[in-house]
Amino acid sequence: MTRPASVAVLGAGSWGTALATLVARNGLATTLWGRDAAIIEAIDRDHQNPRYLPGIELPGSLRATTDLAAAVSGCDWVLVVVPSHAFTETLHALQPVLPAGAGVAWATKGFEPGSGRFLHEVAADVLGPGVPLAVVTGPSFAKEVALGLPTAVTVHGADQDFAQVVADALHGPAFRAYTGNDMVGAELGGAMKNVLAVATGVSDGMELGLNARAGLITRGLNEMLRLAAAIGARPETLMGLAGLGDLVLTCTGDLSRNRRLGLALGRGQELEEAVRQIGQVVESVQTADEVMRLANRHGIDLPISAGVQAVLHGEITPVDGLRQLLARERKPEYPDTLFR
Repeated sequence: MTRPASVAVLGAGSWGTALATLVARNGLATTLWGRDAAIIEAIDRDHQNPRYLPGIELPGSLRATTDLAAAVSGCDWVLVVVPSHAFTETLHALQPVLPAGAGVAWATKGFEPGSGRFLHEVAADVLGPGVPLAVVTGPSFAKEVALGLPTAVTVHGADQDFAQVVADALHGPAFRAYTGNDMVGAELGGAMKNVLAVATGVSDGMELGLNARAGLITRGLNEMLRLAAAIGARPETLMGLAGLGDLVLTCTGDLSRNRRLGLALGRGQELEEAVRQIGQVVESVQTADEVMRLANRHGIDLPISAGVQAVLHGEITPVDGLRQLLARERKPEYPDTLFR
């Protein structure tokens, strides 16, 4: 009798716990690794994550541990779900204990802080060329996935067989997982949407109306597409789940930490206090710098993203940012060369 596929999920926050729950419910032997001993004990003993997903019953088959080597021992592949600032450190810890032949996927969104590298570049550098890699991304709030509500994501990887293995493990009655091979575009969309969600949150916090929100989302998508064209990503990736889908969700859904940060800033709250009240990592604070670093390297003008960066650094107020956007010169909606 063949054993069920075995998966280790690294990161016991809301998203890591939700994805481990999904995979375990789909019948895979699943072990969740985390650093917080109290949370891990609650998951393993009580089948609850009281801090990040309170009140949601987790599968009895889901195992949890603080021992990384034990978590990945004998697994077929690993799913990394830690904040972007912890991604490189986690991979360095994983590399010496990763079982031979095991692939690595991640549902982390953002860039490597400081270097601005895409996460697939970090993974290839740390893990070496023999490890299959894939990124899981798309419009997905952890709480809704854990509750079993309908969700669709996409899995991109250069190794299509491995991307399909990951998609098959995630796919279920209420969860659709598509596949693709544009890792650059998939990661760009997942990172940029966090920055743009701050902008729409600020607009809503200032009570500027639904027209302004729709305009910011659409022009934000324009910024995604222009940067994507400059770095060789495919436009259809940004028009799909990894780009437009995730952008709309994060800009309009109040479960989004980045949108909630924008709402607080738009209402006049200080950044540090807003982040403290949210109580979890808010990726946009670091990602805005990396998006603008990438844009400047390629000579791409991103006025919304640049405004968010300036607001997050306290260089301008949200009101100043609005004035600057409205004062920009008129121009064609899309440059003629964007889709060529």
